[in-house]
Amino acid sequence: MSQGLDNLEHIVVLMMENRSFDHMLGGLKKKFPKINGLNGNEQNPDTDGNMVTVAPNAIYRGQLAHDPDHHFPGVDLQIYGGAPPGRGRVANMQGFVKSYATQGTGTQGSHAIMNYFPPEKLPILTKLATEYAVFNGWFSSIPGPTICNRAFAHYGTSFGNVDMNLFYITDSDRDKIASIYDRMVKGGHSAKLYYYDQQSSTMEIVNLLKEQPELFGTYEQFVSDCRSGNLPEYSFIEPNYNDHPGPGGGQLLATDQHPDHHVMAGEKFIAGVYNEIRIKPDLWKSTALLIVYDEHGGLYDHVVPPDCTPDDYTASPAATSTGVEFKFDRLGI
Repeated sequence: MSQGLDNLEHIVVLMMENRSFDHMLGGLKKKFPKINGLNGNEQNPDTDGNMVTVAPNAIYRGQLAHDPDHHFPGVDLQIYGGAPPGRGRVANMQGFVKSYATQGTGTQGSHAIMNYFPPEKLPILTKLATEYAVFNGWFSSIPGPTICNRAFAHYGTSFGNVDMNLFYITDSDRDKIASIYDRMVKGGHSAKLYYYDQQSSTMEIVNLLKEQPELFGTYEQFVSDCRSGNLPEYSFIEPNYNDHPGPGGGQLLATDQHPDHHVMAGEKFIAGVYNEIRIKPDLWKSTALLIVYDEHGGLYDHVVPPDCTPDDYTASPAATSTGVEFKFDRLGI
């Protein structure tokens, strides 16, 4: 381990979208008991009171056409099973099916939220998980949606936001909490965020740009930097967030794995990032690749999110839509 750390020169973070640990890797527990996945008997009640058991019936596209709720109130329902906010309620992870039923699925359709992928259906992710290391305890920063969780990835805070509203960071906020890219540059290191292309980039980039185009590049530039030996010390890679026309009139598929985008397109993208790092021996032996998901996307997971050290912000009851303040003192799913 020490030899590997001594060789470490590059960290690459690839952040995918809206899939839970159990949904993607939970099926590995049967063969690898140390992985905190599924036993196969986990259940959730539906709106009729019938218990729905997890099942290895997830498909690549078409099953989650109704986007599962992953906004703060929906995640609160998923974690606490519908118990009203207040003292004494206990997180039980019993509200996922009920939550999905609010998205227009009907009672029977809401059962799909309990489906997961058997390992053989995800050959890339399964191979990486079993050949390398898996974080059993990786939780999203907020029990909420994409934008605020991605802000945590770049800043270590969402500046009090828990929703999908695009927010602009003030100069006073920026002076108090710099992005990881600004910190790297200030410390004499190199860093870059690689968005997919001009038609697909996170809304969070508007807060990061700050007249520093040298900190940004497209995925094509990531490939070029890997092959030319110019990969920064810290890289953050974004997948393609939407289906859109590509070069030569072809169609590019979204690769982020956000429901209901094709999961195998994301598998191929993960493999592409991995292979670009591996293609040059010197880069391979000096790079750590972390594949993470911004949040669970409303999909079932059995692990109760832990408490955490609060930051300096508090989300108002209006922002959480639950009638209580959120003090950023617990993690997401």
